[in-house]
Amino acid sequence: MSNDEIFAAAYREHYWAVSRYVARRLDGRAGEVEEVVAEVFTVAWRRRADLPSSPLPWLYGVARNCLANAVRGHGRRRRLVDRLGNEDTAHGRHIAAGPEADTPGGWVHEALARLSAADQEVLRLTAWEELGIDEVAIALGCGRRAAAMRLHRARRRLRAEIDGMRPAGMAGMAGTGRSLGEGERR
Repeated sequence: MSNDEIFAAAYREHYWAVSRYVARRLDGRAGEVEEVVAEVFTVAWRRRADLPSSPLPWLYGVARNCLANAVRGHGRRRRLVDRLGNEDTAHGRHIAAGPEADTPGGWVHEALARLSAADQEVLRLTAWEELGIDEVAIALGCGRRAAAMRLHRARRRLRAEIDGMRPAGMAGMAGTGRSLGEGERR
């Protein structure tokens, strides 16, 4: 198979997985999702000779870099809007969250949001993208042992955040469940 055919197969097979990966990290900014996914596959096209035989973890690594660029760009635009004056406030447009805004499992997302970006990413790669530790290592650009340690530490920090969110009366129940890393050594 030629490099062009390998790229085309990777695109067909993994486009939606990469799109979901990006969308989950951009929280519903649909226009940006398409831009980032297009950038991911543009990079993959330029580097099609470097595509590994199992390209999905590699594509996730490229997506991480493209997302970082998009987030930096978004931050620059936000700072510019802040300097110019907040357009929504100036025009009287305010968005209030309704009662349906409290999504099921929102507490997990709240606890996850309290973690560092690196901890969030390793947890998302294993939970959302369902990658094994070898694939996580490829996506993060590190060795298998480093990826396993990052995952272990991130799970421990997430558990601490969740335990910290429990009401005082439930604090004693913290060790009763095994919601994270079922079947794995601690």
